[in-house]
Amino acid sequence: MELKDKVTCIKGIGEKTAGNLAKLGISTVSDLIHYYPRTYITYMDPVDIQDIQADERQAVSVTLNSRVEVKKLRGFSIATAYAKDYTGTIKLTWFNCPFLRNYFHIGDRYIFVGEVKYKNGMYTMSQPEYYTVPKYQEILKEWQPVYGCTAGITSKTIQKAVKGTLPLIQTLSDYIPEDIRDEYDLMRANEAVTHIHFPDTENHLRAAIKRVAFDEFYEFIENMHSLKEHDTVKYNQAKIPFTEQVTGFIESLPYRLTGAQMDAVRDIMADMNSEHVMNRLVQGDVGSGKTIVAAIALFACATQGYQGVIMAPTEVLANQHFKELTGLFEPYGIHVTLLTGSMTAKEKREAYQEIAEHRADVIVGTHALIQDKVEYDNLALVVTDEQHRFGVRQREKLSLKGGTPHVLVMSATPIPRTLAIIMYGDLDISVINELPAGRIPIKNCVVDESYRPKAQAFIRAEVKKGHQVYVVCPMVEESEALDDVANVVEYSEELSQKLDSSIHVAYLHGKMTGDEKNRILTDFYEKKVDVLVSTTVIEVGINNPNATVMMVENAERFGLAALHQLRGRVGRGNLQSYCIFISGKKNKEVMERLNVLADSNDGFYIAGEDLKRRGPGDFFGIRQSGDVLFKMGDIYKHADMLKAASDVYEKYGSRIRTEFDRSVAARNEMYGKPIL
Repeated sequence: MELKDKVTCIKGIGEKTAGNLAKLGISTVSDLIHYYPRTYITYMDPVDIQDIQADERQAVSVTLNSRVEVKKLRGFSIATAYAKDYTGTIKLTWFNCPFLRNYFHIGDRYIFVGEVKYKNGMYTMSQPEYYTVPKYQEILKEWQPVYGCTAGITSKTIQKAVKGTLPLIQTLSDYIPEDIRDEYDLMRANEAVTHIHFPDTENHLRAAIKRVAFDEFYEFIENMHSLKEHDTVKYNQAKIPFTEQVTGFIESLPYRLTGAQMDAVRDIMADMNSEHVMNRLVQGDVGSGKTIVAAIALFACATQGYQGVIMAPTEVLANQHFKELTGLFEPYGIHVTLLTGSMTAKEKREAYQEIAEHRADVIVGTHALIQDKVEYDNLALVVTDEQHRFGVRQREKLSLKGGTPHVLVMSATPIPRTLAIIMYGDLDISVINELPAGRIPIKNCVVDESYRPKAQAFIRAEVKKGHQVYVVCPMVEESEALDDVANVVEYSEELSQKLDSSIHVAYLHGKMTGDEKNRILTDFYEKKVDVLVSTTVIEVGINNPNATVMMVENAERFGLAALHQLRGRVGRGNLQSYCIFISGKKNKEVMERLNVLADSNDGFYIAGEDLKRRGPGDFFGIRQSGDVLFKMGDIYKHADMLKAASDVYEKYGSRIRTEFDRSVAARNEMYGKPIL
């Protein structure tokens, strides 16, 4: 077995399973080895029902005292059963598991494991795992990896497949010499990969996660610096001066730019008129006005006869940018064209033709902008957000289409400057640290679940005023199991029943197709939906000034920076906006952490507090969003490894690079697919 081999070489994986694994991006043995668990669980001694702690993961040893009943709800099936011990009764619920009707029988004894809630005077367990008593004894108190799944693939399937690769994992070479590993207290590479999948102790798991995070950061930093060196020597073939026409455009805006916005504009214009191609990051808090800064750069580009593009993370936001830029640029004879994946074939052909013939000066779109069919005419500027950072391949694709465009990256992620300098080492940085005049500060509150009825009454009142509301449930990654999705559906059903019948509630989650997401977001933007119940897929990608309330359920399960990003979906107009953080836990430490958000709307301050407060043991639970570049690394949780990776690159980079040059195989073994 070798890393490059197809997964079908692993015992127990046939063509059908391989096809399902491919949906998760797993085609080779290397892909499988580097498909890390999304969290870990341990199995504890069962407790009596009377001793259950609500809102905690618990195990109960009980006897079924009812049949399993199955009913349908919006395309989902819900299986329900009741079980008891000598101290009480518990309700058990599963989504899309109708087969359990024939699996469980009255009088059967099982151990059920899952998060327990207290609803309507009874303990309930949603989507619990179930084990016979002998089977449970085998896994008791062991660390168990939990992998992202898809239809036809369970976490157990992946776990078994990875076990089949353990002999190969043991042979992985290490690009970090032993003395450097000792200096930075890094676990050996092969040991780290082993313990990531099969930890035997918590300490080994911590060390393994640190090492994998270090590797991801180191590769990123090395590629990033190579990219900067490559771009720095590129001669600027599209010099764009800061003309009086650009100044006039700025002065004609219906509002005055802040000092920080003007500083960013000057940085950009100086870059675009310099000897070398621009690679700049504009980092600004949510609502700081980064988009208009990008618009000024695109305007300057168009007035000099060049084309510019702006890439958005979602089609809804691309449509919003298109409408806004069209309104700004049309009076100046600058034509804006839209290009997205959901457009019809005819619409795309027309857009391609407009772009190729330079009838389009500014092109707005999604990733469709870098497809092979798009041919630009004198492309000089690419504006993108951090989730669409261009890597080497994308920049090469654009270069092949003609020229070496300036690159402007917009970031709303409030990364402390010390980390930003490392993360964005290939880019020069401009910071917009002022909010536009007239922006009304968001009012925040941090409460426990007992406040939920009042929050729902407040939502009703805001909707009656004609405003709209977001409700966010804990994040569902694209590969997570169906039960998390079903929780969003179930929650929206419950909320619909508690709000007025005239209030239209819709839900959104990562399992939906792109078309479904766009339809829901468009309906929300067009005020056809009053309350949008969503996972964190709404963290970016929609700008709705009419939305005045953001309510986050189980806020304790998110990092502060992620919560601040979510809060940025409201307060985008001239209406007073509110953010309600509901915590499922009342302990002092959790409430103090969340109250950082209640006390401040400053994303950079919050990011710093997040960095200080999130301990190194915070490796389980819900993964921080936004860090899409890394599988395991989190710039907040693993800030020490990010700094260590930067330090090792500066001190030992040439020595380590030499080791890479000696063995291409070693590089492939460690990295698989490049991050940039």
